[in-house]
Amino acid sequence: VGMSVVATQKQFEGKTSFGMSVFNLSNAIMGSGILGLSYAMANTGIILFLVLLTSIAVLSLYSVHLLLRSAGVVGIRAYEQLGKRAFGHPGKILAAVVITMHNIGGKLEFWVSSNLISKLPLFCIFFEWFLNGNYLIIIVSVFIILPLALMRQLGYLGYTSGFSLTCMVFFLISVIYKKFNIPCPFDGFTNHTAENISIDGECEAKYFTINQQTAYTVPILAFAFVCHPEVLPIYTELRNPTKRRMQAIANVSILGMFVMYLLTAIFGYLTFYLNTEAELLHTYSKVDPLDTLILCVRLAVLVAVTLTVPVVLFPIRRALLQLLFPDKPFHWLRHISIALCLLFIANLLVIFVPNIRDIFGIIGATSAPSLIFILPGLFYIRIVSTEPMKSRPKIQAACFTALGFIFMSMSLTFITLDWVYGENRSGGGH
Repeated sequence: VGMSVVATQKQFEGKTSFGMSVFNLSNAIMGSGILGLSYAMANTGIILFLVLLTSIAVLSLYSVHLLLRSAGVVGIRAYEQLGKRAFGHPGKILAAVVITMHNIGGKLEFWVSSNLISKLPLFCIFFEWFLNGNYLIIIVSVFIILPLALMRQLGYLGYTSGFSLTCMVFFLISVIYKKFNIPCPFDGFTNHTAENISIDGECEAKYFTINQQTAYTVPILAFAFVCHPEVLPIYTELRNPTKRRMQAIANVSILGMFVMYLLTAIFGYLTFYLNTEAELLHTYSKVDPLDTLILCVRLAVLVAVTLTVPVVLFPIRRALLQLLFPDKPFHWLRHISIALCLLFIANLLVIFVPNIRDIFGIIGATSAPSLIFILPGLFYIRIVSTEPMKSRPKIQAACFTALGFIFMSMSLTFITLDWVYGENRSGGGH
C-alpha cells in the first residue's frame, strides 16, 4: 500500500461522527430514480415490487459486507488499492475508471440532464434565459457545488447531506398528502383543458402485474442502492472505525432509503394507479400545472439533487489522485484543480452534447453492476485467502458476481431495444 494512503487514513481517521456518516452515505444512495419508483410499482404490482426492493436492499448490504471484509483483511480503505491488491496495477486502473464513469455518468446524470430546472415556472417568469437550464446549471456549479466540492474531508458535507435528505422527506410528505388530496379518476390537464379519463379498473391497486414493462423495472431497482464508491472514504474518516460500525452505518442508510423508496412508490402509485408516469412529478403537473405545493416540491428535489453532487465528486477525485499521483502528499492545488476540471467537464457535457442521457444510460448500465456486484465479489474471492475457493462464502461471492453480469446484460439489452424502437421504456433510472 502506498505511504500516501496510510498517511491519508491517519490524517482523517476519527473525525466524522456516526450520524454525519449516515447522512453522507444516504445522500450518496439517493438519486432521481426515486421519481420513477411509483411507475415501477405500477408495472410490477405492490407485492412483487416489495419483494424486488427488499431483495435488492439485502444484496446491497451483502455487497458492502464483502467490500468491508476485503478491506479489513488487508488493512486498505481505498477502492482503487483493493483493485491493485486483487489484480495488480490493471485492477487499480479498472476500479478508478469504473468509479469515475459511474459517478460522472450514472450519478451526475440525474443532475446535469434533469428536467427539473426547466419545469420551474418560478424561474422562467423572471429569467427567460433560464428556460433551457444551461445558465442555471453553470451558476449552481460555481456558487454552490464548487465551494462544497473543495472541502478537504467528506465528513464536512454531512450538514449539507442532512439538508438534502430533509428536502427529500418534504417530497415524501407531499406525495403522501397528495394521495388524500387528488381524487381518482382524476381530470388530466392538457393545455389547461380538462380531459376526463375513464378506464375500467384504473383506480384499483394491483398486487401482481406482469407486462412488457415489468422486465425494465428490474435494472432500475437493482441500482437503487448504489453507494459503494463512498463506503470506503466514509470508513476512512469515521470516528472509532471498525468493520461492525461501518456496516451499521450502511445498514441504517440503506434501511432509511428503503423506507423512503417504499413509501414514495406506494403513495405515488395509489394516487394515480394505471395513470402513473415514468416521472412522478410530471404526473402531478398534469392534474394542475401550477400547483404551488408541487412547484415547491420540484424546487426541493432540485436542491436535494444538487447537494448530492459534491458527495459523489469526492470518490472521483480520490480515484484520480490514486491513479495520477499515488505517492504524493495532499496538496491544495491538485485538490482544487481536479474539482474544477470535473465540474467543467460535467457542464460541457450537458450543455453541448444533445444526447447526453443516452450516453449516461450506457455508462450507468455498465458501471453500476460493476460497483455493486462484480468488483466486491471479485475482490473478496481474490483477497480473502484464508478461505478455500470451494467454501460457502467464496461460492456465494462468485454467484453474486455472476448476478452482476446478468443485470448488466439486461440493462444494456433494454437500452438497445429503446434505441431500436425509439422509445424510453426504461425511464426513472438512478
